Amino acid sequence: MRRRRVKVLAITVVILAVLFTVADRVAVHYADKEAARLVERKYGYGNSTDSHLDVSIKGFPFLTQAFGQDFDHVALTARNFTVDTTGNAQGGYLGVQQLRLDLRGVTVTSLTARSAEANLVTGTLTLSYDQLSGVLSRLAGTGGPVKVSQAPGSDGQAARLRISGTVGGRQADGTGTLLAQGNELSLTVPGTEQATATWRVDLPENVGFSAARSTPDGVRIDMVGHLVNLGASRFSR
Repeated sequence: MRRRRVKVLAITVVILAVLFTVADRVAVHYADKEAARLVERKYGYGNSTDSHLDVSIKGFPFLTQAFGQDFDHVALTARNFTVDTTGNAQGGYLGVQQLRLDLRGVTVTSLTARSAEANLVTGTLTLSYDQLSGVLSRLAGTGGPVKVSQAPGSDGQAARLRISGTVGGRQADGTGTLLAQGNELSLTVPGTEQATATWRVDLPENVGFSAARSTPDGVRIDMVGHLVNLGASRFSR
């Protein structure tokens, strides 16, 4: 009889554990989708037909973190969205291959206002050479196609680029730069002192670009932010 009770108790514990796990996974799935919806509404990372946005709340169990309103790690990945030039130049949109943000130490400060704060945010933004070539070709107008590729070396927040083609009626063969500063990207072509185009990327408050470099596959831009406010005002468009 005693052995039977132990067996029933063990089965009950296993069933409860399974039910808790299922409930936890259902809850985190819903929370991920809701967070992605809020991010899309504020930052517009899903603004093209090929866009993909994913928010993932890490750690187990989720429900324990939710009850305490503290989350160790939240990851955001956005792919294939576009940003426009600060001057809204016709055809000047720039495609972003991927934006990745890792939020650490996220504390919910108000459930009703949907506000939170992250102790640390790190991330990367990746631009392909095909996208950079395309936007320069569009901005060049009748100058013909412009090709952008990797150039050796970098200078902190300025990635060096090999540019060939005609831009603004002049030959632009040589080395240009893509400067990543604050939340802006400025592209300068050879033979010009002023940036040919500047794009502003909507980022969470207190997050900014920290370094940029050319890689064989594209331009990689690092970013960092401390005490990042994810308050209600950032979700209220």
